[in-house]
Amino acid sequence: MALKNAAEKVWGFFGLKDEYEDSLEREEKQKNNDEIFSMNKQNNTSESQNLNNKVVNLHTGNSLARMTIIKPVAYEEVLGICDDLKNRKIVIVNATILEPKVAQRTVDFLCGASYALDAEFQEVEKSIYILAPSNVEVTNELKKEIQTKSSLFSWAK
Repeated sequence: MALKNAAEKVWGFFGLKDEYEDSLEREEKQKNNDEIFSMNKQNNTSESQNLNNKVVNLHTGNSLARMTIIKPVAYEEVLGICDDLKNRKIVIVNATILEPKVAQRTVDFLCGASYALDAEFQEVEKSIYILAPSNVEVTNELKKEIQTKSSLFSWAK
């Protein structure tokens, strides 16, 4: 600290105090940049180690899942549904009011789009479907339970 004050006095005597302060600021900025660079390098190293271990962080940054519920009235609405799915939203489609042929075309298109986007397509009820992006797991325990019970007691019908 005393050395720093002495250096400031010497620089001030020669009228170069501003230049001395500028050089100190440049040195501090360089130190900060070096620290940031070394931190980034450490992060990159840990990321590459994670890749070598085949461990992948699946956090999306956006912790809230978005869901859209759509009751289409025409086939033309499938593009909007696919856009929502591409934007990683969960989409529930209620196709109960569509004519049977239009409903079948809609389901076929959405099923193909789900496959192309690596999404999941499941029927929840008759003419009600859920489309979920690859980062969402969909389970239907009730449906599985009903199927197992109906197969166990098939003689009771």
